[in-house]
Formats: sequence, C-alpha cells, structure tokens
Amino acid sequence: MGRIISEVMSKREFFSLLPQVDEILNEEEIKGLLTKYPRTIVLESIRESIDFYRNIIVKTDEDDLKDFVLNNELIIHRTEKNCIKKYSLSLKRVINATGTVLHTNLGRSLLSDKIKEEIWEAASRYSNLEYNIDKGSRGSRYVHLTDMIKRLTGAEDVLVVNNNAAAVLLTLSTMAKDGEAIVSRGELVEVGGSFRIPSIMALSGANLIEVGATNKTHLSDYEDSITDSTKVLMKVHTSNYKIMGFVESVSNEDLVSLGKKYDLPVIEDLGSGVFIDLSKYNLSYEPTVMDSINQGVDVVTFSGDKMLGGPQAGIIVGKKKYIEKMKKNQLTRALRVDKLTISALEATLRLYLNEEDALKQIPTLRMLTYTIDEIEKKAIDLRDMINKNSIDAIVDIEDGISQVGGGSMPIEKLPTKVVTIRPNNISITSLEQEMRLGQYHVIARVYDDKYVLDPRTIFKEEFEYISDELLRIINGN
Repeated sequence: MGRIISEVMSKREFFSLLPQVDEILNEEEIKGLLTKYPRTIVLESIRESIDFYRNIIVKTDEDDLKDFVLNNELIIHRTEKNCIKKYSLSLKRVINATGTVLHTNLGRSLLSDKIKEEIWEAASRYSNLEYNIDKGSRGSRYVHLTDMIKRLTGAEDVLVVNNNAAAVLLTLSTMAKDGEAIVSRGELVEVGGSFRIPSIMALSGANLIEVGATNKTHLSDYEDSITDSTKVLMKVHTSNYKIMGFVESVSNEDLVSLGKKYDLPVIEDLGSGVFIDLSKYNLSYEPTVMDSINQGVDVVTFSGDKMLGGPQAGIIVGKKKYIEKMKKNQLTRALRVDKLTISALEATLRLYLNEEDALKQIPTLRMLTYTIDEIEKKAIDLRDMINKNSIDAIVDIEDGISQVGGGSMPIEKLPTKVVTIRPNNISITSLEQEMRLGQYHVIARVYDDKYVLDPRTIFKEEFEYISDELLRIINGN
C-alpha cells in the first residue's frame, strides 16, 4: 500500500508512516526479487531502503517536508537497485576508451577470443594438471608450458610462476642468496605498486651491489666490483622509463663475456618481454626474449601479460642447470601458477607459432599495430553510430595520441584518431561521471573541454553501447 504525504505533518507522524520490512516483503515485486537473489540480500536491501527514507526525515526540517513523497513503490525501486549492486561482482567489465592499450588500472592485457574454449575446458572439467597420461602416474604442472616456450625462445629450460616480480625473487633466491648480485645503478627500477628491484633483491637474500652512475655504467664498473662473494651479474631492462642524452650501458654480449671470465652467471630481467620485433610494425625496438638468449644470457625473466598478451605470469627461461635448482626451491610452490593461468598462457603462446596469427588474434598486438587508416575507419564508424542517435552535442574526429601503457615503451607515442564530444546541455564533468557510472562503465579521457573516445582500445561491438549511453545521458532518453 503506497502513502503520499501532501499536508504538513510532524516528524513523528512521518516516522509512523514508514512501512515495516514484512509489509514490503509481501509486495509482488519483492517476491519476484526473492526468486533471483538470496533472501539475506533482499532483506538487507529492504532495511537499507527504509533507512534511506528514515534518514531523509531525520535530516530535513519539518517545514521542508511538505513536499516529501513517500510510497512503497519508491522503497521497492530502491530495494531492487540495492539487490543488483550487492549481488553483482565487484570485478566488472568496462569499456576502455582511453587509448592506453596496456592500462594497468583496467586489467592490462586482454586474452584472445581464440583461446576462450581452452580456458573454459580447463576451468569446468578435470584435467591432467599434475598427471602424466602416458605413464599413468603423477606428473608436473610445469611440463605443459615447457615445450612451447622452449620452441619459441630457444632456451634450454623453462619455469613459470605467478608474476615477474616473483620470477625475479625466485631467480635471485636460488642463484644469489647470501651472496652479491651486481647491478647497474641506472637499472634499479621501480615497478607498479611501489615495488622496487632493490627491495625484491633484499627479500631474496641477495646483497645488492650498485655500480656505475645513473646515466653511465661501464664494463669496468662491474669487473672492479667482483669479489669472492659475487654470485651473479644482473641486467634490468628499463622498460618503464628512458634516460636520454649523455648515457652509456653495458651490452648483454660484453656482460656475458665478463661472466665467463669469472665463471659468473648473467641474469636479465626484461620486465615486459616480447617475442616479436615490433620495430617491423613502426614501433620502437624492444629487445626480444630470443635476443637475450642468443646473446648468451644464462637466465631471463619476463611477464606473461603486458606486451606478450597472455595472462599474468612470470616466465623464467635459460640454462637448465639453473632452472632445475629453482624447481627445487621451496619458494616455487608458494609462487606457482594455477590451471587457468597455464591453460591461458599455453593457448596464447601457441598463437606465436605463426607471427601473422599472433598479430591478428592477440588483442594487445592488434591494438598496437593498427595502421592510422584502420584507426580512422573505426573513428568514422563510431562517430556515425553516435550521430545516428541525433544526440544534443557536437561530435567530431580529431588527431590524437594513444599510449602503450603497462610500464612498456614509455616514450612511444601512437598516432590515432579520436572522437570528441561537446554536449550542449550538460557539463563535460557530468558526462564523464555518468558514462563511468552507467551500465557499461565507459572509461574515457577529458581534455580541452571535450569528452574524448579513442577507438584504438574500443571493440566494434562496444560502439553501440557507447552510442546508447550517450543518448540516454545527453538527450535523457
């Protein structure tokens, strides 16, 4: 039964008109909610809805309550919204319209549609995760990735853990614990979340020996610091920043030669590893994993996501004698990957057997290697779909810049075409907020008093979602 208050009443009278929980529970709409959501969620939502209106009464002066409207329909509507919010997952799909391909806050790499069946098979059915089908006995979860990665990189052996920081930690814990690891001062990077290479090294039990200066390190700096306590020589690829100008660093080949002279292994942390020379596709050159292996580096660590385009993982490749020791390190069990990661990584890496397939099927690589003509075609399609709705705004296509993101290729600027929107009846700030909080959670950029959509990171099937949201927000439809 609904109540509409149309005359001046005291707060006490308003409070007496608030419905009881049982009264709302008996409404037909609520009975429908009980078939979709757990009873505890529905009850909690009803109580919160009633409390919402109770608080309005508490905080509003009596003279201002004359226009206050209260009915069960309002409470039911708020209850339904509360149920949806409480029962929906916190991790949601969003539309990345920022043009940043490896957007750290938005999940970085996207898995290929091509591999979703393999992942679902691993997730929904039993598998031979740690079972050797040929021998009918216990097996190792790591063998599922070994052959594929060895084939792609040319490494002697492989080990995969849950992220690259873990890969570095395990490598140093195995090879340099209670000893010294020599690193160039200019390579002591900080990665996401304030995790720093020196901190990871300290946690591994290795003693960090910094050599050289921030901008220049010579081979002699490494050699002069070698002592009886030195266990490894280490290089860290500065994938998330660049030092320009008066700089010098030691090549892998020279460091490997020095390592052989003193019988010391060389470790390289590539951070965001790549398997394809992207300079062939008008991007800056990034050292590939194969380059490092061919240059004689003993152990290389890199990420499975980021530029590689797979799931989050830390991949360790290199000489068998070192990786065999890592497999026996007690840390390995704590850092191991699960069946979903193994399945997604193996299926992603299989695409690299054919470079053309990798470029077409792995979203990260596809977005990074779009031609400007392809981007412009997407921008025109998006603009036309928006204009079809006749929204009350000025919609244009302009030149723009996309970013690689994810701590990779920090100075790379990707020319793009963006769709800009200038609404006539609401502010840019309101538009950005409404789009972000709406049904599809569109995350875009705002600059020069324009709402900016970069089609580089927008899937074509998302164009319609964006267009419909703009119509709803700007035109009120």
